[in-house]
Amino acid sequence: MRALLVALLRFTLRIFFRRVETEGLTRVPKTGPLMFVLNHPNSLVDPVFVLCVAPRPASFLAKAPLFRIPIVGSLVRGVGSIPVERRQDPGADLTRNREMFARVRRHLGAGAAVALFPEGTSHSDPRLKPMKTGAARIALGVSSPVPLQIQPVGLFYTDKRTFRSAALVYFGEPFPVRPAPLDAASEPPPDLVKALTDRIGQALGEVTLQADAFEAHDFVARTERILASARRESDDAPRPELAEEFGFRRRVLAGYNALKARDPERLERIRRRVLRYEDKLRGAGIDPWDVPVGRFSTSRILVLTGLFLLRFLVLIPLGVPGLLLHYLPYRLVGALSQRAVGNYDDILATAKAASAFIVFPFTWIVVAWLVWRSLGTAAGIAALLAAPLSGYAALRLAELADRALGAVRSVGLWLLGRRSFLHLQIERRVLREDILVIAAELGV
Repeated sequence: MRALLVALLRFTLRIFFRRVETEGLTRVPKTGPLMFVLNHPNSLVDPVFVLCVAPRPASFLAKAPLFRIPIVGSLVRGVGSIPVERRQDPGADLTRNREMFARVRRHLGAGAAVALFPEGTSHSDPRLKPMKTGAARIALGVSSPVPLQIQPVGLFYTDKRTFRSAALVYFGEPFPVRPAPLDAASEPPPDLVKALTDRIGQALGEVTLQADAFEAHDFVARTERILASARRESDDAPRPELAEEFGFRRRVLAGYNALKARDPERLERIRRRVLRYEDKLRGAGIDPWDVPVGRFSTSRILVLTGLFLLRFLVLIPLGVPGLLLHYLPYRLVGALSQRAVGNYDDILATAKAASAFIVFPFTWIVVAWLVWRSLGTAAGIAALLAAPLSGYAALRLAELADRALGAVRSVGLWLLGRRSFLHLQIERRVLREDILVIAAELGV
């Protein structure tokens, strides 16, 4: 059951995210008791990553109300999750947590792995919430021949609200935990609990992006896009790996905080320049990666155009029918999800995935039924098989069209407004040089 669910979840991740990357898999201990501790920015999507990419199986600690939700309850049970009673949940019975603590400790003592979110709740705050003590209390009570290891895992999304964005799972350095004596209530000493909880928070801070305000994250993201597009070796160079992007954003954020403390006026001047530059790009309908690092070559443009057209021709037979079939269901999924979650960004991706699991299969079944009624059984089966494939082809066709549109706008700007185009190239180069000077001064 677990293997089937994990396979289904892996397939879902490949569809929902354009890129899923990992960093630090070699740091994960192959054997012995292990506790993964993760940040929690994206509701039910977060545990799916560890279930699908961790090199060893882990049982998740999940809030008890999930086990009472139809379908969701079956899923969390199917992957071996363990219910946790939380004080903030209606009808919570906290007395059950003593039994849960004992169960998890036995599980870890047998050399297994568990995963949990020490913040205790999913959120969209710009920094980690205060750590709950549950992870430390469990860990200090684990007795096994091999010491328990706690491993921080950072989840980084380029845009968690957006379909076909990218995600990074960053496995940090694990650290061992020595068991502590337990009292009559099976609780470890409070001072050791506090010390370990603080250490867990520090370890998670090292694998996540931390800021005091959303504005800082926005500035860091904009700056990273501009600098990454400017430092590539050639125009056809691939975009950086997410681990590299994450590390670079950490450096930019460190510089942001240092400059804010030392010279806030200078920071504000840089921030306004970055915003103005992105406004110019937005006005032209392009992004930083559409602005080349070198000169346009007519022969290169012709070659790239030919390759684009070839890929279009390959995708069109299935892609165009797929666009026609899936456009309205796609818009319906977005509308239903946004209406259901309101302003709670941390559960939007979960709502989209749940809606898609209902809307798209229903669409395929209806289409297959209509074809069966009109053309017979064989045609109906063929339609049922072709409908999902056409959806994937439509997805790739739409992404290719989006990239082609950006390239066309860039070439159009170069042909019709060469002065403005050259100014964008020069302004990006100067902006990058000025930011690098500031980074050198701050030592980041």
